[in-house]
Amino acid sequence: MIKMRKKPLGLCMLIFVGLAFVFSPMSLYAWKPKKPIEFVIMAGKGGGADKMARLMQTVIEKKGWSSMPLTPINKPGGSGAEALVH
Repeated sequence: MIKMRKKPLGLCMLIFVGLAFVFSPMSLYAWKPKKPIEFVIMAGKGGGADKMARLMQTVIEKKGWSSMPLTPINKPGGSGAEALVH
C-alpha cells in the first residue's frame, strides 16, 4: 500500500496561500491605467459575451474599481480574428 505524505503538501499549500495574501495588495497598487480601458468583444451586440462584458463594466464602475472609464467594443467577424487584430 502506498502511503501519502499529507503534512509536507499541506504545509506547502499553506505557505503558498499565505504569500499570495501578502504580495497581492502590493501588486494592486503597482500599475494604474492612463487611458480609457477598452473591452474588445469577439462577438456581435446582444450575445452572451457582450452581455457579460457590459455586466463587468457596470460592476467595475459602480464599485469604483477603476479610475478610468471602461468601453466595450464589439468586433464580430472572422471567428474572433477581427478582435484579435484590434
